[in-house]
Amino acid sequence: MQVFLVRHGRTVWTEQRRYQGRRDVPLSPEGEAELVRAAESPEEVWVSPLSRARRTAELVFPEAVQRVEPDLAEMDFGAFEGRSYRDMEDDRNYRTWVEGGCMGRCPGGEDRPGFCRRASGAVLRLVERSLAEKREELVIVAHGGVLMAAMEALALPKRGYFDWQTAPGTGYLLSVEPALWTEERKLRLVRGLRYTKEV
Repeated sequence: MQVFLVRHGRTVWTEQRRYQGRRDVPLSPEGEAELVRAAESPEEVWVSPLSRARRTAELVFPEAVQRVEPDLAEMDFGAFEGRSYRDMEDDRNYRTWVEGGCMGRCPGGEDRPGFCRRASGAVLRLVERSLAEKREELVIVAHGGVLMAAMEALALPKRGYFDWQTAPGTGYLLSVEPALWTEERKLRLVRGLRYTKEV
């Protein structure tokens, strides 16, 4: 089975480098215009409940039925949402969080370990479900943090969380090797994915 992990397209906040998190920020007009239809035509696509992921799935995989998985939502950045790192240069809570490797709990939000367990756990469950249903592919459209969490936990070769950052409208194709999945719950990276127009 093949697993497609795709990050949503650009939003205005992406361009402004604002933390989006759980805020339901839509794709920008430019973000919509640069997305391209996929060559693949899956029957279904699993999506985050946030509109930027759902709209991306609609544009990239227009014939697929969308299935919402709440645990594919982006990390809850709490008080940091809607603000950029420049806005918070003098914010003591933000500085403490960054200097702690972004591992602590965001004020009013999640901590990264808890978020990673939630997000990677959702992807693991969807892989198991798709295998049980004998599907040939699993397509997920979510958020940058969700992809980073899933790749850190489940992908080979092994890399750290921040090493898996990816641009809007791109992602990763992975394969399920039965023995590797059964023994280690790991996916093999095949290649990167791109669903945006070439610049």
